Amino acid sequence: MAFHAEASPHLSLALTLALWTGQRQGDLLRLPWSAYNGDSIRLRQSKTKLAIEVPVGAPLREALQEARDRYEAEGLPIPETIPATERGSAWTEGGFRASWRKACIKAGVTGVTFHDLRGTAVTRLAVAGATVPEIATITGHKLKEVGSILDAHYMNRDRALGEAAIRKLEANDSPK
Repeated sequence: MAFHAEASPHLSLALTLALWTGQRQGDLLRLPWSAYNGDSIRLRQSKTKLAIEVPVGAPLREALQEARDRYEAEGLPIPETIPATERGSAWTEGGFRASWRKACIKAGVTGVTFHDLRGTAVTRLAVAGATVPEIATITGHKLKEVGSILDAHYMNRDRALGEAAIRKLEANDSPK
């Protein structure tokens, strides 16, 4: 992915967090390392006040370990928050947006915002075969919101879902 190739490891980690948790930017920027237990991330969403527990997939687990290893190798303490600046301090919302925007420009990424990654996470989960309730459990969306996101913005463009549906139909289509 172009962004990972061009962005600092700190911004790359934020991207991976967003893609694998489907959480809002503000909630991720405040996410403390203590919320991660090696298997899942627990947080309370600031907007909905929902308590969410997101199982951590291997790519996110690896990214989190790489971040810890990087701090250790540089002789720096583990920052309070998982997404942190290169100096290990918590991002401000404005500072993060400015750094994110610069990294997007450098990577040639246009027409999307960090918040769009929340919808991308919903879509990736659906393409992987997750049900609407499963997606809502991870992202904290209401069931109707998940359906609306998939219907209005993402699913009508995803060829993989159509192919998966036909494979399921073929597997179920037995002569009677």
